[in-house]
Amino acid sequence: MTPGISQLILSLKRLHRLSSVVDLLGWDEQVNLPEGSADFRSEQMAFMSELVHRESTSSEYLKTLMAAEDEIQSNRLSPEFRLVVEEARKEFNRETRLPSEFVARKSAAQSRSFHAWAVARRHNSFKDFAPYLKEQLELALEEASYQGYAREIAYDYWIDRFDPGMNRDIITPLFHSLVEELTPLVQKIMSSSIKPDLTIFKGFPIDQQDRFARHVVAKLGFDFHRGRLDRSLHPFCSGCGSDTRMTTRFFPDHPLDSLFSSIHETGHALYEQGLPTEFLGTALGSAAGMAVHESQSRLWENQIARSRAFWAYFEPIYREYFPNQLSEISSSQLFLAINAVEPIAIRVDSDEVTYNLHIVLRYEIETALFSGDLSIDQVPDRWNELMRKYLGFTPASDTEGCLQDVHWSTGSFGYFPSYTLGNMLAAQIWSTLSSEIHDIDAQMERGEFTQILQWLRSRIHAKGKQLSASSLAVDLTGSPLSHKPLVNYLTRRYSQTYQLIPASIHLT
Repeated sequence: MTPGISQLILSLKRLHRLSSVVDLLGWDEQVNLPEGSADFRSEQMAFMSELVHRESTSSEYLKTLMAAEDEIQSNRLSPEFRLVVEEARKEFNRETRLPSEFVARKSAAQSRSFHAWAVARRHNSFKDFAPYLKEQLELALEEASYQGYAREIAYDYWIDRFDPGMNRDIITPLFHSLVEELTPLVQKIMSSSIKPDLTIFKGFPIDQQDRFARHVVAKLGFDFHRGRLDRSLHPFCSGCGSDTRMTTRFFPDHPLDSLFSSIHETGHALYEQGLPTEFLGTALGSAAGMAVHESQSRLWENQIARSRAFWAYFEPIYREYFPNQLSEISSSQLFLAINAVEPIAIRVDSDEVTYNLHIVLRYEIETALFSGDLSIDQVPDRWNELMRKYLGFTPASDTEGCLQDVHWSTGSFGYFPSYTLGNMLAAQIWSTLSSEIHDIDAQMERGEFTQILQWLRSRIHAKGKQLSASSLAVDLTGSPLSHKPLVNYLTRRYSQTYQLIPASIHLT
């Protein structure tokens, strides 16, 4: 390793350690922080964010970056290390365009907004959260303007922040085509005579749910020596491979919700724990983007954890944890409930067929907010209007509607599209993975997930940022990112489950 790139990597690691402290404060804020300490935490977050910004834009760091760039000019770096330098320069330029005052102000506002959202959600009061949402939107537009984005394209800046190379011109036609083909499938499933019964789940003790979730998470490969699973208002995964923090939430009468939330976050965590630890903080040790991240969480949650093979192994164990609660529930009832397709209000609890309709709803609202076609006070009505359009009903309250997600409270505009892009990519990944691991069902039936994880780590995790979501789709499957594999996968799985085709056809 040449001197310039060696020193740059050391500097990037130092900055990563510093920013990881901010991440840890954010995790603690959602898991442990006493409600009365919220104001102090916002001050802490503002101070730490300003410190990270100062260090990442310092003259000393710039000299280190320029020395590494000189090694590019002299052709002394491999393509992998050229990527490290190029991504470092891209981030340095972005950071230097942001005034330190703005960085501190935004961080403090995000902390305040999160706590205001939590209270508003509890009280079902959008009007109490509206001023904070307005402030988050204004801050998002302000940041985009510092980066040279006019209002009409400001949303593209935020899409690119979460998924480099993505924008509305790519996403909108993908989403339009997906909705066109998903809607008839949903209608066919809903008209099927087969109806899952979700009322069969009653009185599942939370402590037992917690223990079973930990059993499953560990079996899938999560390293508890380098991570934790805790509880929060909204499930999330944060941290890095050296210290991975996951959360979920539990309800006595909705045990599958907490289980699949735990598995979803485990997909994120396994990706983080699979990134090259020797390059943490650099492009080689960082996730490719949130669509790739979501492809990992959604693949484990859906393609794997909703399969018959998965439950052939875990059902007997599940019954050991909940013998009384499951005694009157047959295997077929349980599996149908696991794969129930039923439009509901809550995105994170929704099935994998209708899930993407929730994302399209949020995408349309965000684009309208950024364009100025929708005002903050119109959000609840627009939300309900789009719920009726895409899912056929109106939420019972704003808590079940526009207040349900944490993302807007922390200014995470442009993140929602990543979920559906991740679903598309997951379907393409699964097609290749399952064709290359020929006995994949047999392995899962034996509770063996190591080869699946090793495949994902060698083909995806180990590459860091070397491939974007679009490039990864082509690299793994030979085809560009598309809605078609997702529609085909959903059609195959749920046509069998709901007997829309002859049951003799074997579908995975």
